[in-house]
Amino acid sequence: MAVTPQDVEAAHAAIRDNILRTPTVQAPRLGEPLDVRLWLKLENLQYTGSFKDRGSCHKLQILAATSPKPTGVVAASAGNHAQGVAYHAGRLGLPAKIVMPQTTPFAKVERTEGHGATVVLHGESVAESTSHAKELAAAEQLVFVHPYDDEEIVAGQATVAREMLEDVPDLDTLVIPIGGGGLCAGMALWAKHQKPGIRVIGVQTESCPSMHATLRGTPMPKLNTHTLADGIAVKTPGVIPTKILKEHLDELLLVSETDIEEAVQILAAQQKVVAEGAGAAGFAAVLRHPKSFSNQNVGTVICGGNIDRRMLATVLLRGLKRDGKIARLHIHSPDVPGVLSRVTQMIGAAGADVIDIEHQRVFNVLAPREAELHVVMETKGAAHVEDILARLRGAGFPAETVT
Repeated sequence: MAVTPQDVEAAHAAIRDNILRTPTVQAPRLGEPLDVRLWLKLENLQYTGSFKDRGSCHKLQILAATSPKPTGVVAASAGNHAQGVAYHAGRLGLPAKIVMPQTTPFAKVERTEGHGATVVLHGESVAESTSHAKELAAAEQLVFVHPYDDEEIVAGQATVAREMLEDVPDLDTLVIPIGGGGLCAGMALWAKHQKPGIRVIGVQTESCPSMHATLRGTPMPKLNTHTLADGIAVKTPGVIPTKILKEHLDELLLVSETDIEEAVQILAAQQKVVAEGAGAAGFAAVLRHPKSFSNQNVGTVICGGNIDRRMLATVLLRGLKRDGKIARLHIHSPDVPGVLSRVTQMIGAAGADVIDIEHQRVFNVLAPREAELHVVMETKGAAHVEDILARLRGAGFPAETVT
């Protein structure tokens, strides 16, 4: 059975009362510096924090209406699919088991259990968890809910494009993250039906370009799923999404870890939008390839916001470092009383704030009467850092920034 535009319309009618119709917001602060009129579809605002609510809601509502009703459902996931299936199964009164790798962070296990699902920890990878979930489905007469290789899931995800083009009919290009392909395939199918001239661009990470290789028919490269965009780090693309994308996808761009990190940081700092790595991948592609989108109306999906708080803090701090707002100085000084006080006073007088300092006499290659100071400070930016370095050097303290 192929997914059709009529299936998408039916999915939209079926789920619209049970998912959030997320806003499509214009982002001039992000787009104007790139000569792009940019819109963001904020799927990070869904109840479980991602677009996965849509496909799960559609699939499970169909199952719940089946006669006889299934004894339950089972899924394998360490991320957003788990949350979507657990939440909507609980809402519909369907018992749910979610198989997760044994290494899944406790917070994710706790959130999934909080939606009423039974969590089974099995295997070291999602692939091993998936195999076990299929075994449970056969042994316990449960319905296995695939995260992307399912027509009803794809139709549910496609409703994102339906809403975007309803909100902004003048969009020239859609930029969509790709993991297994369900979201991009569904959106591409609907977009090309509704507006045949629209461009549909997929995005994957350089570290896990599985769909990129599949569509090109090239040998699968070594894939690394340890990425900030773990939500789209899928080793095996879906058969159903691949067939749709071969027909409807115009181009597939790759982005680096640095691109994704920068996109997460800019979205949070400038747009006040919290995105996980996969959720920021579309914007990362616009950042990396602005000429491909110049003077166009471009829409991308912030497809998820479930980023670990510690990881988000790390990304934001690294962004401050890139912008020169946090700097680390390496300073040589004579090892005499009062030097440490003098250096910190100079930095303070220049308007910076010392947040960490190390005074090292032993673990260095300097002369016995010399010392090293490692100073971490908050500043106003790169020019401010250069001013502080000039002041220190002018006072006889050789100083340099440490990356």
